[in-house]
Amino acid sequence: MDQNKTPLFEAVKYHVKRNAVPLQIPGHKHGHGLEEYREFVGENVLKMDLNQTRGIDFVWDPSSVILEAERLLAGAFGARSAFFLINGTTSGVQTMLMSTCKPGDQVIIPRNAHKSIFNGLVLSGARPVYVQPEINDNLGIVMGVTRESMARAVLENPGAKAVVVINPSYYGISPDLAGITENAHASGMAVLADEAHGAHLHFHPAFPGSAMGAGADMSAVSLHKTGGSMTQSSVLLIGANHVEPNYVRQVLNLTYTSSPSYILLCSLDVARKQLATRGREMFDPVLEMVAWARAEINQINGLFAPEKTFFEESGFYFDPTKLLVNVQKTGLTGYEVEERLAKDYNILVELADMYNILAVISLGERIEHLEAFVKALGDIARSCKKREIKRVETIQFNPEVVIPPREAFYCPKEPVLLEKCAGKIAGEMIMVYPPGIPLVSMGEIITPEMIEYVKMLKQEKCTLQGTADILVDYVMVLNNPKLYSGF
Repeated sequence: MDQNKTPLFEAVKYHVKRNAVPLQIPGHKHGHGLEEYREFVGENVLKMDLNQTRGIDFVWDPSSVILEAERLLAGAFGARSAFFLINGTTSGVQTMLMSTCKPGDQVIIPRNAHKSIFNGLVLSGARPVYVQPEINDNLGIVMGVTRESMARAVLENPGAKAVVVINPSYYGISPDLAGITENAHASGMAVLADEAHGAHLHFHPAFPGSAMGAGADMSAVSLHKTGGSMTQSSVLLIGANHVEPNYVRQVLNLTYTSSPSYILLCSLDVARKQLATRGREMFDPVLEMVAWARAEINQINGLFAPEKTFFEESGFYFDPTKLLVNVQKTGLTGYEVEERLAKDYNILVELADMYNILAVISLGERIEHLEAFVKALGDIARSCKKREIKRVETIQFNPEVVIPPREAFYCPKEPVLLEKCAGKIAGEMIMVYPPGIPLVSMGEIITPEMIEYVKMLKQEKCTLQGTADILVDYVMVLNNPKLYSGF
């Protein structure tokens, strides 16, 4: 395959140059009906905002340029087939679950999964078997699941249809994916990879291995996060022979928009070309910059930026482009450092938690940005007058699931004060976003420890989502759970 080709992008550029009379949607007519917006973004981007029409193919049933672009995409990632996603990776994750599990089927899932997986359980009707992740108490973060814990879950649940893996986590931590995949396949289970943060893994040897490289059956990849495409554009990859691509396409079409953005689709085509032809040479300087930044940060009193050897000692792999900085010895929380960086230095980081901040370093990084980041962290650390470590016990995600998520979603619910929810069954999720990992999910028992942790997060003014009450003073719980199965 000639990875220098961009068949969809070229077709769209040709269509724009034709300047055909647009007696069709969208209604802005090349931006003439949206002048203020056109003045800011330019004419070309609005001319690329096309309805599916002659010459530029149909994304839900491709036969020409989109089909060719998807085949190039599959080749670039070492996949059997590939599908463009413009509903984000969420749609890919949900499609993976719905393609492999029917209502009532078991699926083995790390409990530190993203909310899209929990929503996928509602859509598919699959019943989760949660595997508890390892926690690093020093950093106060969830590491991931071990090969041994996943193997145990596979052995104890031989009827499960699939195993979900996260590669890597938001923090850049990857499990022994090849080992997990080998074990799952030996028991006839499909392996589904959430690679929202792993679009770049396939394109440089310094990164943890990719899902396709490990032999996984499906992978949902956020190409926009670390691969260079535009926000909301992702890909769904099909690997080994446990799933049928044509059936996956049918499932995908259940939720696929009938009005796809060609701006997003073209960005996928160009980003794939870039990664396939120049990925390694583009990531070489990125790795040099982040290595420099990590070394400089580790010279600052009160800060710690772990390297990959730190995680390898625990049996995990680490993506070095995730610049994780532990700040607890400054006497500040990660939330406080994040706020200072934004307000005082105009620097935005990807996420913060109680003890850490996370910066994502990727393709378009500039050394002056990292220099400013390092300088700002030094200023903040030196300005702190106390050096005591703030400690809050890290919550171990170990919920008691009494009703499957799908059933809990459709059960009658009532709002109950957060302080009075102990022992009740959650009818909605409570999560910090980012990273979007539910502290409690639908169908799980709410514990006193969970309540206290949520109250602490509210005090720290972190962003809590998932509840009908935006203040999270009330939580929706099942009002008569004894009427439903599993209780």
